[in-house]
Amino acid sequence: MQTHYVEVNNQVNPIQNQPDNDKEKANLDAWLLQVASSQDKQAFSLLFKWFAPKIRAYGIKKFNDPTLAMDLVQETMTLVWRKAVLFNQNKGNASGWIFTVMRNHSFDMLRKMQSNKEDTISDELWPLFDKQVESVELDWLETRKLKKAVSVLPPNQRVVVEGIYEQGLTQQELSEQLSEPIGTIKSRLRLALTKLRQEYEHE
Repeated sequence: MQTHYVEVNNQVNPIQNQPDNDKEKANLDAWLLQVASSQDKQAFSLLFKWFAPKIRAYGIKKFNDPTLAMDLVQETMTLVWRKAVLFNQNKGNASGWIFTVMRNHSFDMLRKMQSNKEDTISDELWPLFDKQVESVELDWLETRKLKKAVSVLPPNQRVVVEGIYEQGLTQQELSEQLSEPIGTIKSRLRLALTKLRQEYEHE
């Protein structure tokens, strides 16, 4: 499916996101049902033009960033295209369904942003596996000392530190690889970094 990119510069209050009348509501429902039943591109385009300004306004309020707001528009409407078949008119209208998709995805974006921030934790330990600095004696000794400290960590903490700093995995990727909850990975990383810092302060 080719995503429909349109200009959505209209400033719309995200609270005013419901159809103005029954006819408009019926149109939105009909368009979404056409997308669900036959992937009707014209119906999808009409949905996009109606919802894009409202989703963008919500995104700006949520993220305070026009680029992220437009990402929310594009990703939300892509999900609408892919999942329209799940829409059940007996349980609600198109507007409510699409705004639920939007809110759920905005939460996913916020979680991902937070995870990315935590992936950069403790940059001062990055030389641990920076092979480009090993030609410098001081850096090489520092790296060797860090590796020794890592080697005595509990196995479940050591594998997290090595996965993130040596293999370059994100916390989410490591969570999937180890079949452990993301919260467990974060906790083990925090404990490991605390122990490494204590070791350095002691020395």
